[in-house]
Amino acid sequence: MEVVGIAKEHKLNEQIRVRQVRLIDGEGNQVGIIDTREAMNMAKEKNLDLVMVGATAVPPVCRLMDYGRFRYEQQQNEKETRRRARHQEVKSIKFRVKIDAHDFETKTNHIKRFLDEGHKVKVTIMFRGRERTHPELGERILVRVAEEVKEIGLSEGAPSIAGMDMNMILAPHPGRAAKKADKADGSEAMIDIESGVAEASAIVAPPEEPETAEVPASN
Repeated sequence: MEVVGIAKEHKLNEQIRVRQVRLIDGEGNQVGIIDTREAMNMAKEKNLDLVMVGATAVPPVCRLMDYGRFRYEQQQNEKETRRRARHQEVKSIKFRVKIDAHDFETKTNHIKRFLDEGHKVKVTIMFRGRERTHPELGERILVRVAEEVKEIGLSEGAPSIAGMDMNMILAPHPGRAAKKADKADGSEAMIDIESGVAEASAIVAPPEEPETAEVPASN
């Protein structure tokens, strides 16, 4: 089938110039090594594309798929990822210098939840009166917070002072927010075409010969 406006990452259909390919069908089943022309005919019969997914294998690995649909769904997922990134919120949590252990734990748990949801968090230390002359007290709290959330978030920079407040921005670890959102969204590309390479490697390796025990001769 003809595919218009697709990316050039993979060769497909008439772009595939090798004589033979190792074919995986549209359901992910391993067909085996066949002539490229025969594989193209199978693709046409099923109204699919023949896509090279393992160019370095010998022979190259190809897969039957609706490549236009695959690219469309991939582009939609990319748009959704960008949309989520634009709508990332910056949450705000405020601490006092003289904060008790229970309040510290409660606020820190809120920060963890926000980070786990993919949001950035602005942590603010509010100074009162003469507390402003001891910024190290605020820094000490921010260090404790950063240590508590280090598994899921990290500081974007050193604490900064603005007026009577000291601020620090925490962000989710790179990639964590996208993974979390993808899991919740449940949207995946129709086919992971790169999996063909992994599947091919399992075929290319010759099967191991079963070990045979030596039977002693009877007397």
